[in-house]
Amino acid sequence: MKLDPTSLRYMSADEFRVLTAIEVGSRNHDIVPETLIAELSRLRGGGINKYISDLIKRKLIASESSSKYVGYKLVYSGYDHLALKTLSRRGSVVSVGNQIGVGKESDIFVIAGEDEQQAVLKLHRLGRQSFRNVKQKRDYFRPNQSPSWMYMSRLSAMKEFAFMKVLHEYGFPVPTPIDQNRHCVVMELIDAFPLRQIDHIAEPGRLYSELMDLIVRLAKHGLIHGDFNEFNILVRENGSPVLIDFPQMVSTSHLNAEFYFNRDVDCIRTFFKRRFAYESVLYPKFALNGDKEFDLDVKAAASGFSRKDQANLDKFMREQELQSDDEDPSDEEIVYSDSENDSDQNDDQDEANESDSDGDYIIEQDRLGNSIRRKREV
Repeated sequence: MKLDPTSLRYMSADEFRVLTAIEVGSRNHDIVPETLIAELSRLRGGGINKYISDLIKRKLIASESSSKYVGYKLVYSGYDHLALKTLSRRGSVVSVGNQIGVGKESDIFVIAGEDEQQAVLKLHRLGRQSFRNVKQKRDYFRPNQSPSWMYMSRLSAMKEFAFMKVLHEYGFPVPTPIDQNRHCVVMELIDAFPLRQIDHIAEPGRLYSELMDLIVRLAKHGLIHGDFNEFNILVRENGSPVLIDFPQMVSTSHLNAEFYFNRDVDCIRTFFKRRFAYESVLYPKFALNGDKEFDLDVKAAASGFSRKDQANLDKFMREQELQSDDEDPSDEEIVYSDSENDSDQNDDQDEANESDSDGDYIIEQDRLGNSIRRKREV
């Protein structure tokens, strides 16, 4: 999904108030009515219609009709703008450069902060690759069930930042965490190459041992990475590894901890055998009652990512694993609804494709982030 922050420069404070109002209203409404937007933004008069129209033209919100009223909903590009506005005000992001990575659940860009030092901006985009049809999706997102894609992306970013911060404090080889807001994480830019891009290593046994030691060290601190593979390991010029990507990290007290631990070990063994023709008979085994030095899982929870947040994210991940990836794109729709986390409420209050759809059509986004107009199902 393309990130275009240039319009940030030209958006007025009132436009941001309207955008923030739609975000807040989305916590309890599938489609936010104009009357609620006016109430939350505290804007009076006919000017609000112009602001809404401009936001639709910039593809920051989408218009949709229900059986009762015409309303509006936030899309990921609008969520990007709200997060970037907050990060810009904090001085964490003052310019956005090239995109250096893209995945099914994130986009990664080079940015610069007010200190003019380059850093990495990671935007979590859960739900981009796996959708249901309209009827199934609306059932799926009823109140008291699974929250919206944006809420889950926010939880994923909160989790990554919390665990990265704790790991960095305890001397693990991870990027330095800088800031986090909504679905965005700002971290240190590491001068290294992904392990998957490396075809030859002078001493594969040395790196293999370091990685296995890192898996064991994490476990002794109460954590399992959960996705420890060549895509999430960077290697510096001196051969030392750096670990990235933490949304799937679990506690050693997790019900399936042994499975995740063994999977991490097997990923490294398989990769080294295939890529470097290196195979060792030595590899760690999971020991539930082993020598545990620290409970970093508890510390991560104390730093802002609670057990309730973890439970919501785990539930979401389990449900996504049950969904088929072979769905018809014509049936896809992103629906943003249900309660949102209140952790950024103060920021929300500080930030204060025009649709030609009628009752028979809705505006939505496909899995590539493109806006599409589709006839409503009867």
